[in-house]
Amino acid sequence: MNSSDQLTSNENFLEQIINEDLSNGFNKRKLKFRFPPEPNGYLHIGHAKSICLNFGFGKTFSSPVNLRFDDTNPEKENIVFINSIKEDIKWLGFKWDSECYASDYFNELYDWAIYLIKNNNAYVDSQDQETISIQRGVPSSAGELSPYRERTVDENLDLFKKMKEGNFMPGDCVLRAKIDMSSPNMHMRDPVLYRIINHEHHRTKDKWKIYPTYDWAHGQSDYIEGISHSLCTLEFQVHRELYDWLISKIPKQKEILPKQREFARLNLSYTIMSKRKLAEIVNSGLVSGWDDPRMPTISGLRRRGVPPQAIINFCDKVGVAKRENIIDYALLDFCTREVLNKISYRVMVVLDPVELEIINYPEGDSETLTAENNQEDETYGSREISFSKNLFIERDDFKEQANRKYFRLTIGKEVRLKNGYIIKGESIEKDSEGNINKIVCTYDPKSKSGSGTPESLRKVKGTIHWVDKNNYENISVNIFDKLFLSEVPDENNEADIKKLINRESIKNYNTACAEISLKDADFNKYYQFQRKGYFKLDKKNPEIIFNQTVTLRDNIKF
Repeated sequence: MNSSDQLTSNENFLEQIINEDLSNGFNKRKLKFRFPPEPNGYLHIGHAKSICLNFGFGKTFSSPVNLRFDDTNPEKENIVFINSIKEDIKWLGFKWDSECYASDYFNELYDWAIYLIKNNNAYVDSQDQETISIQRGVPSSAGELSPYRERTVDENLDLFKKMKEGNFMPGDCVLRAKIDMSSPNMHMRDPVLYRIINHEHHRTKDKWKIYPTYDWAHGQSDYIEGISHSLCTLEFQVHRELYDWLISKIPKQKEILPKQREFARLNLSYTIMSKRKLAEIVNSGLVSGWDDPRMPTISGLRRRGVPPQAIINFCDKVGVAKRENIIDYALLDFCTREVLNKISYRVMVVLDPVELEIINYPEGDSETLTAENNQEDETYGSREISFSKNLFIERDDFKEQANRKYFRLTIGKEVRLKNGYIIKGESIEKDSEGNINKIVCTYDPKSKSGSGTPESLRKVKGTIHWVDKNNYENISVNIFDKLFLSEVPDENNEADIKKLINRESIKNYNTACAEISLKDADFNKYYQFQRKGYFKLDKKNPEIIFNQTVTLRDNIKF
């Protein structure tokens, strides 16, 4: 089943707003939503919430949803980002009705800017951005009027045309809306509508020398596309007054006027939700790229092995709120485990191997044991694993001396080998430096799991996993910790984000031993390394490298 088909949620306040509009006579066939990313970076888990919300409403109300790229800043945009955004949305299981770009509307936006100038609602300001910012002042007192605010319509039209033709350099002048320099809403104090950028655009090439700001392009694009409900995060709430004002000043040709409403963005502990700061981390080389498995990007989570349904379930559990809060990252891990437990293939992998020899097992013999691929779903079937006299086990599954609370292997105590026999520690062999290089054991030949003998049912307190030394595959395994040391790394906007990076957030086991079946591991499958956690084959590497998705369990319950 497509993951988007499984999206379910209780009615939230945004859905209540839409239903109220419908009950007041709004035509349901006119409902239309959009997801409007800026193509200046990869999408992160915060964007997933907006994706699920907008496409979820599209499903709930059987309404179209546009994917619109807000491509108004060519200096930071890239076709690579556009392709990654489309791939992320498809991977989550959603489909857009129309693929749109703000650049599709550059001609109309320019014509409407001319209309504003002619109606004395916009003017060209020849001051630099720093001066303009100072003149805006503070919310508690009126700002200072620009000395260019009363330029004539003809003068403004002439200057704006010259801006478009490239007769000025960036920073020489801007086009500003003429609204109210005494408004307590700073966004209403003659905001900039156009600025000069001498940079080739990925779609329009070098046709334009001026580019619309977010505030000028966003609402007008919603209007052009017939978007009924423009859903934004809370930081855009103060923009709503300007959003409505600008739409009110353009010539109306359409019946539907978009309604902007805001919801709390997703804030996740130990995570940054700023594309600018994530780009800084990428560009500084602190991670391998936007899709590094430690990154909170959707592509990073995909590469790490988080399934799309887990992200959808997570967004559903988080819900839609009116106030900002911080969600514990453990909730995402919980949702991931919940899905992976049902769909993962069980295998045995030893990360830090030490040899184990069963001295009473017949020399040169081997046998085949049977193991379930997924005890949660019998349709996954079973697999055969080889067993012989010499095995590998985890080094930390043995202690030379241990107390009564240690239930793994030690001298004189029994444990069960997963899917196999009961063994007992007898002795150890060490190298010249005192390191254990072999554990010597005996086994009970009648204790094989599933054999039906009384010995096979005998209870021992510990079970450990293993790999046949005579039939295994060498693999590399990446184990991850949190990328950021601070629980709220985004708390201080001025902080050097590079200093908050956990330099020990990745540990590689490049001599791990795995069941021979992993020689043909499938990237489209999810795996549980028994007793270790959930893992995913890294598609970007030609070698067999697995990334840890999440551990098997956590103490937090949801």
